[in-house]
Amino acid sequence: MLPSWRDGVARDALLSFLRDVEDVHPQERVAIFDNDGTLWCEKPTYPQVYFFVHELRGKAATRPALADRPEYRAVLEGDRAALGRLGLERVAMALVELFEGMSPEHFTDRVDRFFADERHPDRRVPYGELLYVPMLELVETLREQQFRVFIGTAGGADFVRAVSERLYGVAPELVVGSRVTYEARRSDGRLTLVRTAQLDGEPNEGPTKLPNIQRQIGRRPRLAAGNSPGDAEMLEYASTGEGPTLALLINHDDGEREYAYESEAGTFVATESILDTAARSGWSVVSMRADWKTVFTG
Repeated sequence: MLPSWRDGVARDALLSFLRDVEDVHPQERVAIFDNDGTLWCEKPTYPQVYFFVHELRGKAATRPALADRPEYRAVLEGDRAALGRLGLERVAMALVELFEGMSPEHFTDRVDRFFADERHPDRRVPYGELLYVPMLELVETLREQQFRVFIGTAGGADFVRAVSERLYGVAPELVVGSRVTYEARRSDGRLTLVRTAQLDGEPNEGPTKLPNIQRQIGRRPRLAAGNSPGDAEMLEYASTGEGPTLALLINHDDGEREYAYESEAGTFVATESILDTAARSGWSVVSMRADWKTVFTG
């Protein structure tokens, strides 16, 4: 069980939890995992950002006027100073607008092509090969223990849903993420849905994760795994439930096999280090360097 996990406190906590939940009814066995930095690599930046940039470059090649828009110009030129002045939220929403009017099926096809054709800028392998082997083992072990496994991500729900079943075995309806709104339209006598450029609520990060978990799952998770302050409330929510619970925090402390950094939230500035939060809350901290025998699938 968990062959890519080294003997230590983190593995012991997992094994203890798995033994304890044997007395829990299978309907109550729910686990939820953050995605970026928890299931796959999020550096130098999020895969969804690379996808947006890839799509922007493709569209700008045939529509040069796109580069006149400040947000797009800053992205295309890699102008960090301009990106900083514009702000992440403004740039992100501008990139979301690239897909306005697109059907869900067309969007999924674009994501599939990105994962098939593009390579990570540092590792030079497909993004789908930068999954964390120990976390995939944990997901599979939980399934063997009759857990329903969900993904709770700050990233776009549709982006993750496009690949979640193939990469993790997590069906699209089990992904809780940031959502865009849709409009129903008729085209050639056929009813279809198209994306808008508006978010459906707030980005799925921080406290917002909790009502979204309840809305979509309807149960408090018994195990939650994350890596950043954006996951803190989700981890606390899981760990403070009744009966056996476990909160796992992934610590990116392996600069040789991955990247060494302390994770930050994407949509807000935290007032406390997530490692300090974990220590204060009694969560299990997973050291990539010390606890994992291997990191990536590829």
